[in-house]
Amino acid sequence: MWTHFEPVHAVTYFHPRARAAYEAVGLRGYWRGYFAGRSAPLGATGAAPVVAAFFSFAPHMVTRALPAVWRLVTPEEALRARLTGAVQALAELTYELPEGHLAEAAGLLETAARAAQPAGRVLGAANAALPAAEYPLARLWQAATTLREHRGDGHVAALVAAGLDPVETLAWKVADGMAPVNLLGRGWSEEQWRAAAGRLAERNWLTPDGEPTGHGRAAFRAVEDATDLAAIHPWRALGADRAGRLRELLEPIARAGHTVIPPGSPIGLPPLPA
Repeated sequence: MWTHFEPVHAVTYFHPRARAAYEAVGLRGYWRGYFAGRSAPLGATGAAPVVAAFFSFAPHMVTRALPAVWRLVTPEEALRARLTGAVQALAELTYELPEGHLAEAAGLLETAARAAQPAGRVLGAANAALPAAEYPLARLWQAATTLREHRGDGHVAALVAAGLDPVETLAWKVADGMAPVNLLGRGWSEEQWRAAAGRLAERNWLTPDGEPTGHGRAAFRAVEDATDLAAIHPWRALGADRAGRLRELLEPIARAGHTVIPPGSPIGLPPLPA
């Protein structure tokens, strides 16, 4: 299900209309829009909670954006820009789909999102508490975002439980084959990257040459399994039949979303089967 609802959410990071919506309210530059839009459900927060919740960014990178962005926009304005840009992006990508298709998908995805358990899920809970959207594409994107952040909160918990810090997590993903171009832009220095790879080698996650070991692959697979297990409740609540129907409805929307998600993006979405 993640492979089908994540592309719905991800248009907010990659579609030009999403970027333009942030710029229209004064958030010029990609990272101002990113940090303002994604953290806005938490209110006019400073950097510390966002460093914790977003997990993978170097603290100094977050402090460059927060709390300074709140001098440019309010959280409410950032949320409106975020939703406006996402809806405009999805409208462009799904214009051939009937409104009934989008409304049915939104309804099922909202049902799953309402079943997401908020305890320990800061970003998921904050997004779930936002006022309900009115139109199908807005409802669809908001539900996908709630489920995405709910799953992400669980993933962060699994990483912490496995003893991985943020830069170690990124270093592992690069060693395991993810394109480094975007991950290297998260504010960590070359020295911090080298030290993280060294720590992974000491723990037998990587060889001295920086290649993943069997132990490392198994240990990270356990992180992914824990993430999936922690995210499963909404889908159990939805039930197999409705989840299957939702998957069918999301398929063309997810494929359209993939057209704007660049290869090797830090999200790590696998391609949908042909």
